[in-house]
Amino acid sequence: MKSSRSSDIDAPVDIGHLQQGLAVIEIAKKCPKWKGQERPTMKQIAADLQGLDRFNSNGLDRQPMYCEETANLPSQLKDLYSRFVEIIIILLSSLAESSTIEQSNPGCESKCGNISIPFPFGANNDCSYLNDDAGKSFYVHCNTSFDPPKAFFGMDDQKIEILSISDTEVRIKNTAMAARCYDDQTGKLVLDNPFFNLDFKSTPFTISYTKNMFVAIGCDLIASANNQSRDCISTCDTKADIIEGSCKEGYGSGCCQESLPKGLNTIDGEVKKYYTGGSPFKSFSQCSFAFLVEKGQYTFKGSDLQLDGRLTKPDAVLPLLLDWSIAEHTCNDAQGRLDNYACKNNTVCLDVPDTSGYRCACVKGYEGNPYLGCKDINECDNNPCYGTCTNTLGGYNCSACPEGSTGDGRKNGSSCTTINKALPTQDGFPVIRVALGLSLGLLSVIFCGLFLYLCIKKRKILKLKEKFFQQNGGLLLRQQLPSPNGAVDSTKIFTEAELKVATNNYHSSQVLGEGGYGTVYKGTLSDNRVVAIKKSNKIDKSQIEQFINEVLILTQINHRNVVRLLGCCLETEVPLLVYEFVSNGTLSQHIQRKGAFENSSMSWGSRLRIATEIASAIAYLHSAASTPIIHRDIKSANILLDDNYVAKVADFGASRLIPLDQTRVNTVVLGTFGYLDPEYFRSSELTDKSDVFSFGVILVELLTGEKPVCAERSEGQRSLAEYFLSLTAKNEEFQIIDAPADEEHLQQVLVVIEIAKKCLKWKGEERPTMKQIAADLQGLEKFNSAGWDSQPLNLEKTAGLPSETQNLYSNIPSNLFDYSNQYTSETNVDLSMNNPR
Repeated sequence: MKSSRSSDIDAPVDIGHLQQGLAVIEIAKKCPKWKGQERPTMKQIAADLQGLDRFNSNGLDRQPMYCEETANLPSQLKDLYSRFVEIIIILLSSLAESSTIEQSNPGCESKCGNISIPFPFGANNDCSYLNDDAGKSFYVHCNTSFDPPKAFFGMDDQKIEILSISDTEVRIKNTAMAARCYDDQTGKLVLDNPFFNLDFKSTPFTISYTKNMFVAIGCDLIASANNQSRDCISTCDTKADIIEGSCKEGYGSGCCQESLPKGLNTIDGEVKKYYTGGSPFKSFSQCSFAFLVEKGQYTFKGSDLQLDGRLTKPDAVLPLLLDWSIAEHTCNDAQGRLDNYACKNNTVCLDVPDTSGYRCACVKGYEGNPYLGCKDINECDNNPCYGTCTNTLGGYNCSACPEGSTGDGRKNGSSCTTINKALPTQDGFPVIRVALGLSLGLLSVIFCGLFLYLCIKKRKILKLKEKFFQQNGGLLLRQQLPSPNGAVDSTKIFTEAELKVATNNYHSSQVLGEGGYGTVYKGTLSDNRVVAIKKSNKIDKSQIEQFINEVLILTQINHRNVVRLLGCCLETEVPLLVYEFVSNGTLSQHIQRKGAFENSSMSWGSRLRIATEIASAIAYLHSAASTPIIHRDIKSANILLDDNYVAKVADFGASRLIPLDQTRVNTVVLGTFGYLDPEYFRSSELTDKSDVFSFGVILVELLTGEKPVCAERSEGQRSLAEYFLSLTAKNEEFQIIDAPADEEHLQQVLVVIEIAKKCLKWKGEERPTMKQIAADLQGLEKFNSAGWDSQPLNLEKTAGLPSETQNLYSNIPSNLFDYSNQYTSETNVDLSMNNPR
């Protein structure tokens, strides 16, 4: 300040306060220094101002000072100036303290543009945490070519923009999207990227399953992800079918979505147009997309289905949330490896659910970045005491309450309460006795009220259970139970309490499997029977009567190859079904050798027997049961195997009862991609031939060991059914046959191939019935090599086989392939109608 004129200073100028003002001026002159190293720290400034504030006018050098303005200075400015200095001291003190809490590594950039970068993240390798054991880095690349700069993950093969970083999550801009778009004029495919991949295996991140969704939009599409238990299906025949803002789970009109599994760090997604003939697109739906997005951050619009919609724009933002954790160790393991343990001073280690990593947090009474070390909070700054506050490490102490009062002296505790000595009044009124009586009376009222509340609550629970019991058709089921013929005597209506005990209150360790229709738990009943308890997601209240009818019919099914329904519970909002427990996994797990069954190996004899048992069970459902049942979701994952590899058909969650006077019924399309009958998908007319198509896919799985859907095959051959039929059309099916090549079994394999081909006919009317298929497979299984005619057979398809295999074909009887005429009389069909368990 070059001028010393006092008129430039808007402050009182009496001797005491003027000297304080001059000191503040000197401090202010040092703060705007051009070079940062010449400026004082905020801690120094706060200390100087606090010392200045404690000085009074008597402590200052009282040299006379002349100032013309003091004669006319209002007296109120003195108090105003004192308050101003106090405010400045408080603000600077808080700034000094906050400046000591480091969020980034010392000497490292704390922000990239508008994005904060707290440690363990850092803008270069020296500033970020690197877990040497797992090789996972928290490096963030700050690209300064943008204005403002943008932050990206430092991955070699993926450039992923960061939108924000918190102490548990990272929000990113998701650009991974499966897309297919057609030109509305020429009908040509102009955007063909049907797959997307997100891979965070070598990073500290997992995809949050609680805050993200798998979304697909378009008309007549099926979208899937490799970790999904169900496919996402969206259909719309006209523009009017599209419902803007709506995106239903599993099956939608224009938009569908699915939840994600836990602990997911990589995902492969696909979107596929499902159409038959004609144009593969509609003018109002040029595009189909599939992507992951944060819940609540995407609202479906019909315009998104157009080629010029917002999803094809380069600036489209689909936020995705990632959970992050340190290392690949639990806290116990990490604390034993102190050389690479991330939690620093005054912290606690927290295991991250559904991952193998951990995170750090400050212990109570400390604050800061736990990966750099937490510092003690000075709780006394918030004046938490009525008396004197003394700060301690991790806490604080308050001085004792004044004499005549009691308490801990804390404002958030019992505070300080004045002690009132209870003495009789002048007229001798017994104050203590009255107060004691009132207290006891109040306690009695409280206990009585609590007892009454518990009784009312228990009564409400009982009424709610009774309400659910009636809503779920309990009265109707009770009327059916005491039938004189004893058909349903074995059916039991379980109580909610029984099933809670059986499943340990539905503990996650009891989960056998999760699907689109519900969750299956393993349970142990009071009689030590092990059962499977299915807890459905929802039920249509208008279909309760049909549900009860279905329960009664399923309890009458007495086929050794159908999972038996033991009973149900109707006291919950959604009814629970209790089935027999089958212990040896699913047919899908054995064929594809998944998980605990990776060493499973089934002989051809076992495969043929399993196919025969499945066919017998489905034929029984179609024709031998009292009311025909169409399963609607026949797939290898719904075929259970017991310890003796006996097949049992399970999961009737999508099944439909068909009246005896009908052969087909219109219904919403349900099923699993890869097994779904194309005629049913196109027309929504469900027939027993839909189960035949699905069974044909299982036959091909048993023959080949292939998955029903494989993204690695070329388009048009990703479906196993399409791939198999394309090979049989060229007599090249033995390229994928996974079966023994000895003479006896090769003849059986050829017959099963022919059966599978007829099951996969495009038109349902051209497919055989399950009764015919069951009879032929039973006959084929009983036939041995001695039973074949030794007539030579001229087969064109043998031309492409090795010579030793061609010799085996020469012994196949020519009438063998006319399988639909063999073993089809009613007397030869064994559907176990007369063979109960």
